[in-house]
Amino acid sequence: MKVVLDTNVLVSALLTPDGNPARILDCILNGAIILCYDSRIITEYQNVLPRPKFGFDKKAVKQLIDYLIFTGFSVVPTPLSISFDDENDKKFFEVAVSTDAYLITGNIRHFPQKPFILSPQGFLKILGNDNLDKE
Repeated sequence: MKVVLDTNVLVSALLTPDGNPARILDCILNGAIILCYDSRIITEYQNVLPRPKFGFDKKAVKQLIDYLIFTGFSVVPTPLSISFDDENDKKFFEVAVSTDAYLITGNIRHFPQKPFILSPQGFLKILGNDNLDKE
């Protein structure tokens, strides 16, 4: 199963280690699901995660992003002629469409209503609580 993580979900996963976003990140880290990304998404992760307001260790952030790059699926998505209120959200949508992945976001309202765009809670319902560990 493939996913694209909006940056807000990754931030939430690191801020709240027992929350739904963290459960999804754990699934990525243990190989149960595959993170899909492009260079624009990685650049956003690299710019947002080290911000002082989050208090994340910069070395740990770099290691996490390097691991996500190493284990994830990189794509050059097909540009889509769809407009967004915040054009920074478009890259996540394009990667999800190009890889046939779920787009997991904390800001559902920023995206078109599509069945593959889910909140962390919605994604976990699809994944199933007992399918979180890779066998």
